[in-house]
Amino acid sequence: MPIVAQSTETTDWVSRFADEVIEESERRAPGKPVVVASGLSPSGPIHLGNLREVMTPHLVADEIRRRGHQVRHLISWDDYDRYRKVPAGVAGVDESWAEHIGKPLTSVPAPKGSAHPNWAEHFKAAMVEALAELGVEFDGISQTAQYTSGAYREQILHAMRHRGDIDAILDQYRTKKSPAAQAKKSQKPVDEAELEAAEGSGAAAEDDGSSGSAGYFPYKPYCGDCEKDLTTVTAYDDDTTELTYTCTACGFTETVRLSEFDRGKLVWKVDWPMRWAYEGVIFEPSGVDHSSPGSSFQVGGQIVGIFGGEQPIGPMYAFVGISGMAKMSSSRGGVPTPGDALKIMEPQLLRWLYARRRPNQSFKIAFDQEIQRLYDEWDKLDAKVADGTALPADVAAHARAVGTAAGELPRTPRPLPYRTLASVADITAGHEDQALRILSDLDPANPLGSLDEARPRYDRAEAWINTHVPADQRTIVREEPDAELLKSLDEQARGSLRLLLDGLDAHWSLDGLTHLVYGVPKVQAGFSADATPKELPPEIKGDQRKFFALLYHLLVGRDTGPRLPTLLLAVGQERVRTLLGD
Repeated sequence: MPIVAQSTETTDWVSRFADEVIEESERRAPGKPVVVASGLSPSGPIHLGNLREVMTPHLVADEIRRRGHQVRHLISWDDYDRYRKVPAGVAGVDESWAEHIGKPLTSVPAPKGSAHPNWAEHFKAAMVEALAELGVEFDGISQTAQYTSGAYREQILHAMRHRGDIDAILDQYRTKKSPAAQAKKSQKPVDEAELEAAEGSGAAAEDDGSSGSAGYFPYKPYCGDCEKDLTTVTAYDDDTTELTYTCTACGFTETVRLSEFDRGKLVWKVDWPMRWAYEGVIFEPSGVDHSSPGSSFQVGGQIVGIFGGEQPIGPMYAFVGISGMAKMSSSRGGVPTPGDALKIMEPQLLRWLYARRRPNQSFKIAFDQEIQRLYDEWDKLDAKVADGTALPADVAAHARAVGTAAGELPRTPRPLPYRTLASVADITAGHEDQALRILSDLDPANPLGSLDEARPRYDRAEAWINTHVPADQRTIVREEPDAELLKSLDEQARGSLRLLLDGLDAHWSLDGLTHLVYGVPKVQAGFSADATPKELPPEIKGDQRKFFALLYHLLVGRDTGPRLPTLLLAVGQERVRTLLGD
């Protein structure tokens, strides 16, 4: 496989961030690998909005690798977060899963029928598979493993010693209450806190920590009895590290030595900046929901100093929509995942959608008819890059889409138009021999030798037809001629059909049939079939539409359908002649 080692040498957004990140890394940690990071919470299906959390640093990391630098792209799996709610639309899950709310995600059973040991691993696995197909190289870090192994023990004790400093920072952003309310202040129920917090990228929403009569604590134990985090720290001794907590869910109380205790975690607004310092993160993006005062990223920028670190360069990224859907949330059912997208589009196209837009630009990923237009646009760009006419920024986005510093992604040997492949898959209803016959007729001078030459694009187009095109929009070719319609035709309509039928033999290819079907109305009006739109009266367009509608009715019984040249090739010349009354 060829190596794509060179930098794109342009000033697209990826290159600009790479410049900044390399400079900052050399200032903070000279001679060490550049560290970029993403955070993902496997609390449910990890959707295409979450993918931007990964693709933004991936593209920057890849550009840095192309320049010969060592890079670590960390993906922090927030699998030690609490199970917040039962997500809608997850197969094998019902409301009985609500009994697990409050437990770590790795302590919740996987959905029924899953081969994975727990909830977090089930949803993590699908994302790992998709990232491999997309060519994303990363180091995965399980926060369950980090916390339960004691890896963060010193950071936790440090946070507890400096809890007053952390509380003072957080207090700058808390809603000010009346003196009477302040006197009654106690730890908020976690679910209430969640309602007040934004669902951030890379972490589940949670409160700022325990703030009862014993003071503020940035650490929350998981209950030793019910395993839930509905706990309140009631006492802590800095010298002995003895910590006492009470579970509000089951009433369990326990006193432990925090210097030996590994069943709990720092609250999110402290946990995130702690990790920045611990891992030496230089670059990590965040969603626009982290841009407001008091958000995790903004507050983290102050708290990170307590741990001796600096805030990463952190561009905010806009949301990703799906065919008109608003902001995606993994708590809603049916939100498409990267794996869903890769069933209907090649990795290159999906990478391109993220690479061509700056992080602060929102965009949509099409699961409807728009996917055909996107593929047309991609193929045009591919051709422009090949002949050297593409703009520099487009060349850069294309290079980032087709491969990484490690090499090119596998690609379709004969990338035929997606809309043509979809039409063929639609008409042939899965019959591969028929599909090969039609696709071979597209270019008789260079026929397709095997469907494998058109794969995986053909398979993606077929999957799109079978899963995202409604049944009433599928194409079903007539079994018998529409005798009644044929009998009712006037002389002009009969003449147009005769011109078409007489030209089939000589024009039996995609380009030939395109010329023929558009040319028939021109010839009937007394013009050459090669006449350009400028040479024709405006009414010719109306004649063409009328002629096309007639052909669709005679072939598939509808006003519209796949592109007529493709449809004619799919139906086959003998059957076309029968259905058109020859």
